[in-house]
Parts: sequence; structure tokens; C-alpha cells
Amino acid sequence: MGVRSGRGAMRAGRPGAAAPGEDVTPPRPSAAEGVRLLLGRDHRLTAIARTTNGLLRWAQRRPGGSDWEGPELIAAPRLTGLSVAQGADGFVHFAGRRVSEPGGTVAVVQAVQYQTGRPLTQWRSTGNPHKDPERARSVTDPGIAVSAAGLVHVFLVRAGGGVMMRQEAANGQWRSWHALKGQLARGDLAAVATASGRIELLVPDTRGRAMRWQQDEADGEMVRCPNIPIAPGAGTLAGLETAADRVTYYWADPATGGVLAHRPGEWVIPLGGGPVDGRIAALRVPLDGYDCTVLAHRTPGGDVMLAACATENEAGGLWWAPTGERSAGPPVLARDAYGRVVMATLGDEGGLRIAVQSGEPGLVMGPSLRV
Repeated sequence: MGVRSGRGAMRAGRPGAAAPGEDVTPPRPSAAEGVRLLLGRDHRLTAIARTTNGLLRWAQRRPGGSDWEGPELIAAPRLTGLSVAQGADGFVHFAGRRVSEPGGTVAVVQAVQYQTGRPLTQWRSTGNPHKDPERARSVTDPGIAVSAAGLVHVFLVRAGGGVMMRQEAANGQWRSWHALKGQLARGDLAAVATASGRIELLVPDTRGRAMRWQQDEADGEMVRCPNIPIAPGAGTLAGLETAADRVTYYWADPATGGVLAHRPGEWVIPLGGGPVDGRIAALRVPLDGYDCTVLAHRTPGGDVMLAACATENEAGGLWWAPTGERSAGPPVLARDAYGRVVMATLGDEGGLRIAVQSGEPGLVMGPSLRV
């Protein structure tokens, strides 16, 4: 599957928002987290990035268009990390680790965006599995997944390396924190909701393996599965549903820096393309009539790499190509209203840059534009 970039070819009024027309320099986003990109029910894309002062949000003015509005600064509690997930209904859910003040109490907070460009709900606390303030401060940034019924599942690693889950009930109330059977976990987990509504969770531990859970039925209990002997590089792990109720995981090998792929029950597949800095982006999309998976990542030097292959046939051939783009944080991929691949990156100055797939055969990305 050929991959090229247009840039490479040329080389070879809401709370926290600025008033209309006001010239304000927005705060810089968190480079380590990068930006999130989501397609709303109105077929417009939204980009979200966390800053020390809240959330920056950009939104397409029309479906598939090149004009964007923003960035808008949305007030948020003192977040040290942010996870974002979108339900089948298009609602965008946010979960973050909130610190009340330096050295203060820590809680997980949650908010929802129901429509593109509209205000978020109030941030509501879902608490902390620890009552002791010192132990409470040790919890990691949460992971989040949303079932087909729109129920939110929040995961985190607590003091001592145990994995915890809190699940939203059908009546909108939150069930109590529930301990999953696991220990010595690291904080960089991957939670994936499949099209059937079941949720799967993969959490690396400190012993060079990954612990895995999945639901037997939508919104059911998380059942422990056999461990997987893989050791993802910190902060690189991503999961993607590549067949009905089957998730493929992608990560960077901490020893070689190369990208690896694995589906539970199969062999680990080396994909090359390293070294990698930050989260790997993965997107399933039709290309030239074929079911394909597109991958992107940032190198330690800031260059963005892109690759594509037939879905679940990574071993059949995958070629990484430099896009000619640079990013201060990990890139992210999404499809727009016309089904085109869209890649979002952060410029060195913290601004949002958007590159869109051209109409040429294969995967050819046009040059990015700052929005």
C-alpha cells in the first residue's frame, strides 16, 4: 500500500473562551499528549488538546471543510492528564485526573460534549479508590471507554499497582470502584470498546508482560484473560478493533524502538518504522476498495511517519514513509465526513495543523495547514 505526503512530495462566548474578535494567545497544549480528533454526529471534526489552563478546542465550520473555528479555551479543573472516548451515539466523553491544588486531594473527574462546538457538561467527580490522601495521590491518569449503550467505563492504576474500574450504570449513577485481578501494573493502559459494545482492556506491568481483561457481554463484568508476554514502551500503546470483537494492539519496542503488532492468540509481528516517541495512532479505513489499517507516529526528532497495510495482514507488507510533517506531540488520525483520512499534529508553537488525504490512489496526504 503506497503512502505519500503532499508536503513530502513538494520537498521531494463560553466559560474560559476569549470574547469574539479578542486577540488572545492561547496557552500551549501538552506536547506529550498531543491532540485528539473526533467526528461528531453533525459530521464535523473536533480537535481537543489539554493545557495547564483547561482544554483547547477547534471545530470544523462545515463537514469536510478546510475552515476551522478556534482555538477556544474551555475552563477545566486542574487536570494532570486527560483521556477521551466517543460513544456510538457520537457523544464525546472526557475523564481526567484532577489535583485540587499542589499537594492537595486527587480525584477522577468526567464531562461530556453532546454536540460539536457546544459547551461541555459540568465536570463531575467520580472519586478515588483510595480514602487516604497520600495513597490517593498515587493513582494514575484514567483510561476511558464507552459501551454501545453509552455507558462510561473508567480505569486506572492505584497505589501498589492494582487495576481499578468504575462503571456508569444505566440510570446514570456510578457503581462503586471495583478492583480487577491484577498487580504491579503500569499506568499506560489501552481500553477499547468494540462495535458489539464489549470493552477490552490491556495494561502492561513491571514484569515485562501485559494483563488483559474483556467483557463476555456488553456492560458486563471485566473477565481476566491470560497474560500476554509483551512489554510496550511507555506511552506508546494503542488498540484498534480490526475484526468483529477482535482488537489488534500496536506499540513501540523499548529495546529496538521499532513498532510491533499483536492480536491475542497470535504471534507478535514486527513492523519496523522506529524509533517512536509517544502514542501510536491507528485507524481502520477503506483505501482503493480494500479494508486497510493506517498507522502514524512521531520520531524523537519530531518527524511524523505514516504507513498503511491490509487490515490484519501486517505481515504481508507495510512500508513507513516520512510525511514531511513535524509535530511537537504524537499525531492522531480520523476520518472526515467524506471518509478521507485526516491527520492532526501540533506545531512547535502549539498550533493545530491538519493534513487531509488527497484524491490520488493509495494513501496520499496533502500538505498540512495551520488552522
